[in-house]
Amino acid sequence: MIRFVILVIVASLATACVSRPVGDFGRAQPSVKHDQVMPYIGSKIAANRGEPVSNLNQTDQEREMHDRTWRFLVAAHSRDWMFDTTAELQRTRIGPAKDYKYTPERYYNWLRTTQYQSSPTRYSTVGRHVLADLDTLPTTFLSVCAVLEVDRQRRVALAEVPGIEPDVAANVAARRTENQWHIDWFVRALNYRYQSYLYALDHLLVETPHEQSMQVDETLQRLRPFVDRANRGDFCSGGAGGGGGGSVTILSRFQTMVPDNEIIAQK
Repeated sequence: MIRFVILVIVASLATACVSRPVGDFGRAQPSVKHDQVMPYIGSKIAANRGEPVSNLNQTDQEREMHDRTWRFLVAAHSRDWMFDTTAELQRTRIGPAKDYKYTPERYYNWLRTTQYQSSPTRYSTVGRHVLADLDTLPTTFLSVCAVLEVDRQRRVALAEVPGIEPDVAANVAARRTENQWHIDWFVRALNYRYQSYLYALDHLLVETPHEQSMQVDETLQRLRPFVDRANRGDFCSGGAGGGGGGSVTILSRFQTMVPDNEIIAQK
């Protein structure tokens, strides 16, 4: 009976808009449907798949990380080029992870089919999106770092506090796995964004060459150290400034271009 009820609810969700509502800077907004109903259904489905499911209360740090990373898992500014609906089903664990299948041409396809009065405006659009990521990445990294520390503190407390029941230890292990899965998803999403921007910039250069590509490329280079740090799992170094100790200067792919001195007003 319970399984039948869950299937009915999932079917109703599939026919409705399940994209998660967002507020300022793309952070998640509170919603009973998205914060309680869908996660509850998802936990039952995930348990049925044999995945670890915890029922520990969520810490402030975990909530902050989920809210801050969300804008990197979706992209409402470009008509679902990062699959907002499937991302929400993945977040709530109603559906399986599908971000592994994403390919980077989707963002460029959205750019080239969006009507602009001036072709260089597409370069400006890419630059604005990269800058928006750069503005929020430092605090997002810090929120991930805070969750890693919470998981560490849980393990220490579990080892030092006597008389903790085995089911509590299993709960702690499940929450750690859930947190790590979410962090891994964020890392994949950041790589996907970076690769999507690269793909778009390269193809714009061929389709509508313009010297503005050099400025966008310089901005995109500032994103690379964050991508490298995320791939290393290095979220706690470098403070709020980003780059950290291992950043290097990456030569522009467009430095050999002949400058175009024509000034084209942005519209």
